Parts: sequence; structure tokens; C-alpha cells
Amino acid sequence: MIKKIKAIHGMHDYLYPDTLLWKNIENIIQNTLNNYGYQEIKLPILEKSELFKKAIGEYTDIIEKEMYTLFDKNNNSLTLRPEGTTGFIRAIIEHNIFYNNRRFWYNGPMFRYERPQKGRYRQFNQIGIETLGLKSPYIDAEIIIIINNLWKKLNITNNIFLEINTIGSLMDRDKYVKKLILFLEKNSHFLDLNNKKKIYTNPLRILDSKHKSIKLLLNNAPKLQDFLNEKSIKKFKKLCEILKFMHIKFNINNYLVRGLDYYNDIVFEWKTNNIGKGFSKTICGGGRYDKLINNMSNGKNNIGIGCAIGMERLILLIQITKSLKLNTKYLIDIFLIPMENNHILKKILTIGELIRKNFPKLRIITSYLFKNLKKQIIQANKYKSRFIIIIGQKEINNNLIIIKDLYFKKQINIPENKLIFNLKKIFK
Repeated sequence: MIKKIKAIHGMHDYLYPDTLLWKNIENIIQNTLNNYGYQEIKLPILEKSELFKKAIGEYTDIIEKEMYTLFDKNNNSLTLRPEGTTGFIRAIIEHNIFYNNRRFWYNGPMFRYERPQKGRYRQFNQIGIETLGLKSPYIDAEIIIIINNLWKKLNITNNIFLEINTIGSLMDRDKYVKKLILFLEKNSHFLDLNNKKKIYTNPLRILDSKHKSIKLLLNNAPKLQDFLNEKSIKKFKKLCEILKFMHIKFNINNYLVRGLDYYNDIVFEWKTNNIGKGFSKTICGGGRYDKLINNMSNGKNNIGIGCAIGMERLILLIQITKSLKLNTKYLIDIFLIPMENNHILKKILTIGELIRKNFPKLRIITSYLFKNLKKQIIQANKYKSRFIIIIGQKEINNNLIIIKDLYFKKQINIPENKLIFNLKKIFK
């Protein structure tokens, strides 16, 4: 006997009704993006490891300790994608479609080897939104407006808040980082071992620390805002102006830098305090990534902005707040019961296909138990069926079909040629 094998730690199965909720959320997001003219792009789960190492930043947590990397039979190093933007830019450059369309979205699993906790898993799903080639802060605002509209449709606007910041150009940050390193060196005795390592590899990530003692220390640190160029400041003020005009509430978080090296200028995160204890959790985050595109396209002056929605955290929030009402009372709309397994079954197969053709959205199951009627009705109730349709020899002889409502416990006998007409009245 094979020993019971469980799922990999941090990777989860999703069952009904969670899958129904998941699908409803995806449909709302995808329909909204379609409404704004965004087109879907499907990307591989596996990419060459060098893609992420060169693009994300050598000293980010993702590259240093979180990537799932393997070697194929030709000894090529491949990595399960830890995020979506890098693979998206690779695809855009490879297929030379920078200007055929400027708005895209994608959906699928990402992989990071980190300590699993509520809302953070080793396999997690994201819906990514990317826009290319547009400089105006109006496009930054459009992405935030789209996400804000999604929260309205999902009824979670009161359970989520927006933080924005500008981290300036690469030149601005280079000047700032030099000053920040000097400050951190002088105060390194206040830092834990992990943050000490970041002083020379990724000092900006220390700004995003959740430790109270480090937050207090940073109150006296140099401020990135003092190093920003006039152009970046003007863009950020314009974004704030647009968001105020659109009545979108936001907080300016001067310590928000995002976790990846490739961001510049405007960055943002939607967070919630409703998932788990302690720190707020990010549901959606993103920003400008001109550096990433320029590095990957050999210095061409291309620009982009995007964000990603974490599906698991979003679903958790919706489950906790009960903001999205789903009808899970009935899993099946019609349960078809043939009373025998000969020509009666052929008749019910024909009837079933006729109903599906006329009602493509109904959930219809055919019973193949061939037991007595009482046992088949018990089975229909286990499936949480609303209606059953019964056909036996007597019904065939009289050209009749029995429709039974399991909720109201009512039954009607109708002529076979009136079936679709009557079902249209039931499912109008």
C-alpha cells in the first residue's frame, strides 16, 4: 500500500465553494480590465534563471533565498516564476509588440520559497496588470482607478486602504543611498543581523522594516524626498491631484519602496488590517519600472507601469468580510433521472442535450445509478439539486416529462414538446 502523500508545505488545494468564489472574483476582475481595453497575455511558468537574476536585482530576498530553481536534462538552469512582470517584459521584447498594444493583463501561479503564513504561500496566484509606453501620470492614475473600481464591485472599499509614494529617478536614489548608507553605518548597532547585511546590498529595503526600533531610528535618517528631482515631484503631485479629483482616498507613505529593485518614481500598495494579527497585509502593489525595461531592452527608452493582485489574500479578505454573496444553496440546477438503463436512457440523454443547448449556463447532471426513484432523489439532494426531471416508460408512452421542485416540493407533468417553454419560465 502506498503511504498517504500530502500536498507540499505552502502549496494548497482549493475546493468548492472556494473555487466558485475564486471564479467569481476572477470574472469581475477580467470583465473590468476588458472594459478598460486591457488584453490578456499568457506566459510560461518556467523561465531561464538568468532572466530573474539580471532583472530583479541580485540582492533582493527573491534572488538570494526564495527562488525555486531546477536544472533540465541539458543542464540549463530554469526557475519557477517568482513574479510576473519580468516574464511579461521578456515576452514583449521577444515578440516585438511594444507598440501594437500598450495594455495587458495575465493570471496565474507564482512560486517563492518563504515561510508560509496566513495569506502567504509558496505557490500563490496573481492577476497582473501592465501598461507600456505612456509617460503621463494619468496612466498611473488609471491603474489605481481600475483597482479602486474592483474594490467597489467586491464591496471591500471599507476594509482596504491605499498608500502611495515617489522614490524618484535612479540618479536621485543613487545620491540618496550614499547618504543613507553613511547613516546606517553610524547606527548599525541598532540593526539586527538581517538588516546589517542589507546596508551594502539593498539599504532601501531597511526603510520598509516592520520593527518598531528600526522605525524610530529611521525618523532621524536622511529622507528620500529631499533628494527628488523636480520632474518626479511634479509627477507625484499630479497623481495626487487626479486621485483627489476622482475621490480616491490615499495616504502618502514616505517609507514605501516596494520589494524589487526595478521600481522608480511612483509606487503604491493597497493594504488591509483585516487578515491576521500584527502588520497590515498588501493585497495589491505596483509602480513604475522603467529601469527594468531599459535593462532588458538594451537601453532603449521604454517605460512601463504595472501592479499585481494577490488572489489568496483577496479571497481571504472577502471571506472574512463576507462582502461577496454567492448562491451556494444549489450546486446543480437540474438532476436528470432515467428510470431504466435501456431506451429510456437514450431518451434522457437526448433531453439533457436539448436543455444544455437552450440553457448553456445551467448546471445539469444525469444520474446513471439505475436504482429506485427514492434512492435517486436522495442522490439528487446530496448534489444540492434544485430540480429533478424524471423519465420512465410510462412518461415515454404518454409523451410526458415530470419536473419536480425539491425546494418547494412541487411536481408538474408537462408534454415533452413543451419542456423548453416551461423551463424558460422557471429560469427566466
